[in-house]
Amino acid sequence: LHKNIIIGPSKDTVIMRAVIQRVTQASVTVEGNLISEIEKGLCVLIGIKRSDTKEDMDYITRKILGLRLFEDETGKSWKQTVVQGGHSLLCVSQFTLYAKTSKGNKPDFHMAMGADTSKEMYDNLLTKLREGFPADREDAVKDGVFGAKMSVKIVNDGPVTIVLDSVQRDPLDSLEEK
Repeated sequence: LHKNIIIGPSKDTVIMRAVIQRVTQASVTVEGNLISEIEKGLCVLIGIKRSDTKEDMDYITRKILGLRLFEDETGKSWKQTVVQGGHSLLCVSQFTLYAKTSKGNKPDFHMAMGADTSKEMYDNLLTKLREGFPADREDAVKDGVFGAKMSVKIVNDGPVTIVLDSVQRDPLDSLEEK
């Protein structure tokens, strides 16, 4: 009788969000100065919610490093991770992933973690991601300038864009018919 009802996380649910885009190139500039750039790899926008925990960060880290979004040496799609393929990551902290727009037209960002606390968690996430690469490739993880107004340029490859939410292990699970 109720098989088409969609039930999602409550408004107080803990959730870290990442928007992952497979790219042929990506860069971040601040005030016209190039900060970071990568060639083939992943550009990852990271949203940190007020109530996020180390467990949310660990889950997002494992997924970013573990998703098989690249072809292998024979050209077979969806066979290699960013690490296996020898590619890079460009991470950008983006509190606007928590914009609430249900009331009025001005986005409300109160669900995003405050700057001081989220910077620490974001830095820890970058450290974890770097640890996921071989020691000689720790420079494969780049980022922008936390809290700055950035210009992010990407050339999406595919296009491939994946949205990860730490609590709803697969954001599309709630959309499937039961």
